[in-house]
Amino acid sequence: MISAPAGPSETSLVRRPEVARGPRVVAAVVALAALVGVWLVWRYFVETYAGQRLDQMAFDGATYGQGRLWSYAEPVLDVVSVSFVVVGIAAAMGIALLRRRWGLALQVAFLVAGANVTTQVLKHTVLHRDNLVGGYSYENTLPSGHTTVAASVAVALLVVVPRGVRPLVATLGAAYAALTGVSTLVGQWHRPSDAVAAVLVVVAWGGIVLACTPRSGLDPVPPHQGRVGPVSWATAGLLTIAGVVALAAARWSAVQVLGSSDAARPTVTAYVGGAFGVVGATALAFAVLLVLRQATACPRVG
Repeated sequence: MISAPAGPSETSLVRRPEVARGPRVVAAVVALAALVGVWLVWRYFVETYAGQRLDQMAFDGATYGQGRLWSYAEPVLDVVSVSFVVVGIAAAMGIALLRRRWGLALQVAFLVAGANVTTQVLKHTVLHRDNLVGGYSYENTLPSGHTTVAASVAVALLVVVPRGVRPLVATLGAAYAALTGVSTLVGQWHRPSDAVAAVLVVVAWGGIVLACTPRSGLDPVPPHQGRVGPVSWATAGLLTIAGVVALAAARWSAVQVLGSSDAARPTVTAYVGGAFGVVGATALAFAVLLVLRQATACPRVG
């Protein structure tokens, strides 16, 4: 019996997944918008009297209940260190290597290092702070280094974990980054604008990395699931709602503070509003990054 000539196997007929260009372009636009956002935060909260006054009142208001709150905030900030960055990068790279995603391992190292170096350069070299409101003169503290570390490690993990786990990682990452940012307010290490600017720096680097998603970083996604997936959309939606509500509360407090006289100095209102601002910005940032990660990791169909 003569067998038919062997044809190409099914495996050889499978085309390698291709990267979708649309989500990568959106990620690049988000990165650019985040960089502009850093400048706008600095321009208003550091370069204008109203912004500095609002920020400084939030800083002064942190003395309210500081003793008890600091007992919770200090352990959070003590975690953030050079060794934490090293462990965070190693963990993210280790996950990528275990999943045999060699390109992602390099990307997350690039993301964490880039975000933290950018924060230090902006804070100590590029940006400056003139004292417009009187009182003690502080050096520029925008962006916050601690918040950058926490947020960048959280985003690195978001990038490397499997698709189904990303909604959970985005939620936990947002909570940890926001907690770190608020803790810097509690300890009077930073003002609200410092933490918000740090989150935007991380969003910028996250967008850059996702815009350069390699083919090895793509997910095997069933065609019926869509680029993002219902669970991720739901998670991003909840984070967005939380972010919008928190920012609305921050805006309300800002209106109350700026509408008062200097004698009244509603520092506690400014302090609480600043904390809401950090939480809101962080929640929205992780909602955007979750959607972008899922979309850029989805191979092009057709």
